[in-house]
Amino acid sequence: MPKVKLPRKSTNIDMTAMCDVAFLLLSFFILTTKFKPAEALTVVTPNSVSAKIAPQKDVVLITIDKGGKVYLSVSDVNSAEKKTILETVNTSRSLGLTPAEINAFAKNPTAYIGVPFSQLKSYLSKTPDQTKGLALPGIPTLDTLNNELTEWMRAAQTAFAGTKMELLVKGDNEAKYPAFKSVIDAFKKNDLLKFQMITNPEGVPVGSELYKKNLSPATPAP
Repeated sequence: MPKVKLPRKSTNIDMTAMCDVAFLLLSFFILTTKFKPAEALTVVTPNSVSAKIAPQKDVVLITIDKGGKVYLSVSDVNSAEKKTILETVNTSRSLGLTPAEINAFAKNPTAYIGVPFSQLKSYLSKTPDQTKGLALPGIPTLDTLNNELTEWMRAAQTAFAGTKMELLVKGDNEAKYPAFKSVIDAFKKNDLLKFQMITNPEGVPVGSELYKKNLSPATPAP
């Protein structure tokens, strides 16, 4: 008796629900993703073998560009401390800054200090669009008798009193030694003896002692 062959039916899978879920997830990630803003100051940092991530909160960052100019900035989540720093310097130097100028600077997450005290009021009176791309002279530091960074660091200590201030230094690879020395001198005058350097992380050189150490099996605990 011959076998009866049943007709084959093509498999039909409804992908509508899966596509809906995929587009919902894609929309969610697009709407919730927070892109890193462009750096206000661009420097090329030296390379180092390090896996430690720089802190993002309670940070006072000193930036040194390749020309040796020094700038000061505070993490964008510390607007209150940024405001206190300006108020302290305004009082000690009698700069005549208005509350509106101080508040506008404190609320601007990309704002930084890069001018002498004599030019600070004029600088703060400008809008963010006016200061964008503006070449600043930097904080005067090379004059040992008038290292203005010393007073900025004193104001930063006042603003972060009672909390741990994360002091970071980000220097360009082409910056000269005197610029770094003047920054360190300002730290020492305020008894700030610990800080972290921001570098460009790289892999451990093959064949180095650290490379061999990482390859060796962990020693079991006694």
